[in-house]
Amino acid sequence: ERPSFTWYCIRSYLCLLEINLYIAVLFTVNMLFFLSRYSLEDEPSNLDEMPLMMSEEGFENDESDYHTLPRARANQRQRGLGWLLMGGWKILCGSCCDCLARMCRRTKELKARTVWLGHPEKCEEKYPKNAIKNQKYNFFTFVPGVLYQQFKFFLNLYFLVVACSQFVPSLKIGYLYTYWAPLGFVMAVTMVREAVDEVRRYQRDKEMNSQLYSKLTVRGKVQLKSSDIQVGDLIIVEKVGIKSIPTVKPFVFLGSCFIRTDQLDGETDWKLKVAVVCTQRLPALGDLFSINAYVYAQKPQLDIHSFEGNFTREDGDPQIHESLSIDHTLWASTIVASGTVIGVVIYTGKETRSVLNTSSPKNKVGLLDLELNRLTKALFLAQVVLSIVMVALQGFVGPWFRNLFRFIVLFSYIIPISLRVNLDMGKSAYGWMIMKDENIPGTVVRTSTIPEELGRLVYLLTDKTGTLTQNEMIFKRLHLGTVSYGTDTMDEIQSHIGQSYAQPQPAQAPKAAAPKVRRSVSSRIHEAVKAIALCHNVTPVYESRANGETESTAAEADQDFSDDNRTYQASSPDEVALVRWTESVGLTLVNRDLTSLQLKTPAGQVLTYYILQIFPFTSESKRMGIIIREETTGDITFYMKGADVAMASIVQYNDWLEEECGNMAREGLRTLVVAKKSLSEEQYTDFENRYNQAKLSIHDRALKVSAVVESLEREMELLCLTGVEDQLQADVRPTLELLRNAGIKIWMLTGDKLETATCIAKSSHLVSRSQDIHVFRSQVSNRGEAHLELNAFRRKHDCALVISGDSLEVCLRYYEHEFVELACQCPAVVCCRCSPTQKAQIVHLLKQHTANRTCAIGDGGNDVSMIQAADCGIGIEGKEGKQASLAADFSITQFKHIGRLLMVHGRNSYKRSAALGQFVMHRGMIISTMQAVFSSIFYFASVPLYQGFLMVGYSTIYTMFPVFSLVLDQDVKPEMALLYPELYKDLTKGRSLSFKTFLIWVLISIYQGGILMYGALVLFESEFVHVVAISFTALILTELLMVALNIRTWHWLMVLAEFLSLGCYIASLAFLNEYFGKFLTCVCFLFIPDLGFITTPAFLWKVSVITVVSCLPLYIIKYLKRKFSPPSYSKLSS
Repeated sequence: ERPSFTWYCIRSYLCLLEINLYIAVLFTVNMLFFLSRYSLEDEPSNLDEMPLMMSEEGFENDESDYHTLPRARANQRQRGLGWLLMGGWKILCGSCCDCLARMCRRTKELKARTVWLGHPEKCEEKYPKNAIKNQKYNFFTFVPGVLYQQFKFFLNLYFLVVACSQFVPSLKIGYLYTYWAPLGFVMAVTMVREAVDEVRRYQRDKEMNSQLYSKLTVRGKVQLKSSDIQVGDLIIVEKVGIKSIPTVKPFVFLGSCFIRTDQLDGETDWKLKVAVVCTQRLPALGDLFSINAYVYAQKPQLDIHSFEGNFTREDGDPQIHESLSIDHTLWASTIVASGTVIGVVIYTGKETRSVLNTSSPKNKVGLLDLELNRLTKALFLAQVVLSIVMVALQGFVGPWFRNLFRFIVLFSYIIPISLRVNLDMGKSAYGWMIMKDENIPGTVVRTSTIPEELGRLVYLLTDKTGTLTQNEMIFKRLHLGTVSYGTDTMDEIQSHIGQSYAQPQPAQAPKAAAPKVRRSVSSRIHEAVKAIALCHNVTPVYESRANGETESTAAEADQDFSDDNRTYQASSPDEVALVRWTESVGLTLVNRDLTSLQLKTPAGQVLTYYILQIFPFTSESKRMGIIIREETTGDITFYMKGADVAMASIVQYNDWLEEECGNMAREGLRTLVVAKKSLSEEQYTDFENRYNQAKLSIHDRALKVSAVVESLEREMELLCLTGVEDQLQADVRPTLELLRNAGIKIWMLTGDKLETATCIAKSSHLVSRSQDIHVFRSQVSNRGEAHLELNAFRRKHDCALVISGDSLEVCLRYYEHEFVELACQCPAVVCCRCSPTQKAQIVHLLKQHTANRTCAIGDGGNDVSMIQAADCGIGIEGKEGKQASLAADFSITQFKHIGRLLMVHGRNSYKRSAALGQFVMHRGMIISTMQAVFSSIFYFASVPLYQGFLMVGYSTIYTMFPVFSLVLDQDVKPEMALLYPELYKDLTKGRSLSFKTFLIWVLISIYQGGILMYGALVLFESEFVHVVAISFTALILTELLMVALNIRTWHWLMVLAEFLSLGCYIASLAFLNEYFGKFLTCVCFLFIPDLGFITTPAFLWKVSVITVVSCLPLYIIKYLKRKFSPPSYSKLSS
């Protein structure tokens, strides 16, 4: 729901109260500070006060005679006080505004609902309209909304006040258009851009809301718009995006269908959805209206991975109840990949999962913008001081308050209004250059406001799977406890499988007793491979044949399972790798539907297994299971596979599982433990009754279902241990080496186990093989253990750190500051078993405890929080989908592209923006210096030196093109920047834009402004009335020469911009000569045209002399500096 006009009024009114609130907060904070000072000093000494270097004996004896400062607590006090003084009052005001806004909007409480099939009129409540609305504003709020967004910035608000002051006669300096034209141009451009975006959003919304869908009614199918869909409607969907939720009757795979959810959660795999069993028995579609059935659904929630509800049919005897879960639902923004679906609509409009999960990400502000904002405030302070000095030199005579404000308006050009416009246009140019770079194809700039951040990164936090690795799994190892099989011995497994399924030969029966051990191994291999082939969520999909008949249809008709066009679909690439491996050794998955799956043996025989129950993998359980019944024997078997940490307590006692898991992890393999348990008919019947009862529960359903399933997970037979390898991305090693040489510290955050993460860190050369690695104990569970581990880590120098998520949480709870301080000194850090929340927390810690810029890169949905929390987020379009790519500021296709993105484009963007910003400020300061000199000569009169068109033209057509051409400048070639990444390290210190460089530009502006003005007065003393034409011509020439002075690599567009601006100025002298006329000091100031004087030789050589005197010393200084103290890039370019 977009903010209303009332909301903007409330916000504007509360902004007026911020000053009073600030004073009150200051008083309150000071009182609390003095009170807390004495209360904190009286606190007893505890473990937080202990130094990390305390010995273990001292810690055990609780010695406290170490006199050290509790840095963590002291920093927290300072940070909290500073937060309240500097920014806390703003957050407090914002919270008040948001609270009042929520009260004005009167949001309705979300409740559970009962939905009758095909009868929207029976709904007890009124549900929101099923319409998409992505517009920010409406007809009434557009103008105030856009103006509020613009004038909340200091720069724009400052120029608004200055422009409004010109309506006061006593404060008027020049023509109104001199001030309103630039401001109006900036506002007009902004409003046009916003209006175009709003129109495009409206058109997209209208197009989406007008899509036609088929609705099933008593009279048959009818077409209706998407915006007309109501809760309770029965919608027919055929391979299109949907707005419906629970599936009632799909016609594919005996009551199941496949959907794609890549637009919702970024996952590219197909997902199997099942229908309500009750409705499958109806003979015709129209019978859906003859039954009396309803769906009871939970209230709308954010979680797209869970759903709880019940389906009830009342006209049966007895009533039929079925539980509904996520497997019965199709969310909005998903796509039916195969078949036709009839679904009943449960949620519409803003109550759908996709809309509830849509939130506007926080706008990221670059460090360069913050630095320029501080410099702008410094310029404003200098402007006020200069105005006070001018009034003081007048002697504070007359209405000095009015004169003071007139001087402030007169020197307003010291803060250039074109600064933000130039920087925004430059950022757009940088984004265009990045996307057009042929060396990094497919790169997309999604946030065009922070390209300079790519040039100032110190910390790079990267995911492992899919980012450093390809997320393409290859089966590498099968371990049975006593024997292990690798890639070179897979033919033995294939031979054993072939023997197991071969037809028994009567002549060979007497020989059966001889190879007893071999037969035992063969039997174990057979059981392990069969378990791997059955325990999964993989579905074989057959591509269409040339004659249009699908392979799946043919398979159902004549059991002709062809291997040519078969592909596997699953939610995990690990499972696909396992099923492909079982196919390679002879046991092939050929068909799967809702209730059964079929395997083809090496002999060509098709075995059918009925699926009784399936328990999908979750991040909490870290395992998945399936209960099947074999068609030929009727045996019921419970198969389960999962991570070793989850399966260790489930399988029977063994002495090899933990050791072999560690060995495989050290090889960089992802391990899965496979186990089974045979069930009797009575055991399964009892389990099924308890399981169905738990699934019908509305409250704590997940907890009850989990408890029932865990009753089966006891004393399971350990079958095997599998190892799957995730290969590294292309050029990962040289890219990481490049980043390290550039001074970027790389942290790897992954959810994998510690051994696997350590192995990948070594194989990718994130940690060199000769480098020492400190591994935190994984069982750090309390403050004492964390204290001892941090002490041990502090004694080591220049070593990489490997820590698990659990240990990290304990360290951050008690020793946050100390841990971050130690970790930041490491050349590399590996955090394993990290949750998405922990990844984002680490980013926040680095931003909070260091003043350096952070970058996060990942490819999966679990990396989105980390990417959005970092100063700069980079997403990789990988096999885990596009969710990370869409949420990132920059999207790339391969990890190796990050090298060129940072070393070339990031470096150039920062250096160009720094030069552009400072030059634009120099352009304003030099003309303000000339104005100050002019006013001081004429008895400190607040009279403008240049009026009307000249001031507008100075910051636009006369100097805009050459100044903006600085966005094409580069100090070294891209190849040189990649060859010497050490050049990047200098940028992290921020020397390209600092108070030192700013002060240098201020001194240059004062020098040049003084030379231009005094030179015009000295050389043209007899022609003093021509001061406007003299000084302004020299000013334009000086600016063009200064642009040439700062350019390091010339581009043909730069030359064109220089001559174009010079040509425009010469044309202005000829056609707009009334602005360059004689300047007479009489009762009033008049401008009399005098074109003849401008064309005289004396004018030309004297202006040239002034220009040379203002610029030549700077050229000499630049030459001497490059000769005796050359910058690093000049050494390389030479």
